[in-house]
Amino acid sequence: MSHAINQTLEGKQVWQRLIEGNMRFAQGFFMGRNLLDLRRSLHRGQKPMAAVLCCSDSRVPAEIIFDQSLGDLFVVRSAGLTLDPTTIGSLEYAVAHLHVPLLVIKGHECCGAVTAAVEHPDLDEGHISAIVRQIAPAANRVRATGKTGRDLVETATIEFIASLQETLRRESSIIDEALARNLLHLVVSKYHMKDGRVEVIASTF
Repeated sequence: MSHAINQTLEGKQVWQRLIEGNMRFAQGFFMGRNLLDLRRSLHRGQKPMAAVLCCSDSRVPAEIIFDQSLGDLFVVRSAGLTLDPTTIGSLEYAVAHLHVPLLVIKGHECCGAVTAAVEHPDLDEGHISAIVRQIAPAANRVRATGKTGRDLVETATIEFIASLQETLRRESSIIDEALARNLLHLVVSKYHMKDGRVEVIASTF
């Protein structure tokens, strides 16, 4: 069996593990772990099973939502999942040097950054404006369909996070090549705060 096929199977297995963890989280059950021993074992290095791009929002930490622990996930967080050279470079490191077989893009409902892009697309407030400007085109595309209010915000969230797959492939030859060779798989998802569940928007499986 080729290395590429092994990586494909591993990526699917990792996603299944994350979904199982999310189900535990949604139901209020968490896997017991000996964090003291785990912490000691990790001083020799890390081998996370997935990289996750998610929002800086304090309510949506990937490790807790997927019921994972120290060393399990390589998490890159930015407001609204906006991308810049350092966030992309961090994801590239996970792919090229940590050899994660799965990259998860995890947006969430009630996102403040998306709401700002919907309500104040021309915001001029320090570097916060750079976040809004990146999301605003997706919000404008959805607004053109006639959606308003909460429906506009949530649909714009999906529109923006779905576009990140193409952005990453365009801006990162490392990620694009890994996806093309089936060494990496990608899942676009959205976290729902009320029921705690992660919904799949798109995937390369």
